[in-house]
Amino acid sequence: MGAEVERLETSLDLAHARLGVIGGSGLYAMEGLEDPREISLDTPYGKPSDNLLMGRISGIEVVFLARHGRHHSYTPTELPYRANLWALRSLGVRWVLSVSAVGSLQETIRPLDMVVPDQLIDRTHQRPITMFGEGLVAHVGFADPFCPVLSRLLADVAESLMPEGRTLHRQGTYLCMEGPAFSTRAESQLYRSWGCTVIGMTNHTEARLARECELAYTTLAMATDYDCWHQEHASVTVEMVIDNLRANASLAQQIVRLAAERVGAQRPPSSAHHALRHALMTPRDQVPADTRRRVDLLTTPYWGAFAG
Repeated sequence: MGAEVERLETSLDLAHARLGVIGGSGLYAMEGLEDPREISLDTPYGKPSDNLLMGRISGIEVVFLARHGRHHSYTPTELPYRANLWALRSLGVRWVLSVSAVGSLQETIRPLDMVVPDQLIDRTHQRPITMFGEGLVAHVGFADPFCPVLSRLLADVAESLMPEGRTLHRQGTYLCMEGPAFSTRAESQLYRSWGCTVIGMTNHTEARLARECELAYTTLAMATDYDCWHQEHASVTVEMVIDNLRANASLAQQIVRLAAERVGAQRPPSSAHHALRHALMTPRDQVPADTRRRVDLLTTPYWGAFAG
């Protein structure tokens, strides 16, 4: 990396921290960035989904990443989740706003509505589950998977910008499925019986790894369809999703820009910023050198920099 993207000091410094934005299906670029520049990174977990775009919005530097790549080249299972989160953290990001397309599992969540969920259920089975392992065990708290402070800020912004006839829903449970195929009718009805609010394919994995990276994480979930449970609506299709994503794209860009301005002004602290404080279970002198080297970015505040 060049000097312009040097890592920030490993100590927590929210006054100089950056905001990360992960754009999902339909949001492959970030509008309104001042002085944008592309950054190509390698990480201990491989390359991220795409080059990262860094620029400024008002009083904060923002790092944007297209989750599936700018040409939507990765399935939800293939995404380099660990590389994506490590890359953001390595660039001094401490807050992450995720934008995601979802299906609605409830009558009250209509297509083109938006949700800021507060809970997750994981139904994936082929995903990375930790940044650690290979001789180092960490158990982070995950009872509240989305940062409540950042979620409240995002919901306030979104609610203030929602046009007439569309609703911002605070709270809800995001069911994360493996994909890439959509649900069967039986699965959709099962998830409804669990009280789930929306269904998507990426956010549980991101949120879990973000917590281990000590990133405050929240999601703007954009409803594109009623999945396949609704008797009076057509089952979800790619065409339906794309049409509604386009309808939501401009509004999502506005919400993210205003949320970025507020994060820059408030720089809110989060319990996620210290998630590893009591989570590292393995004595540091027992951790293999290669593992220490790989996670040094995350463990330095607690163990000191690895000199091996």
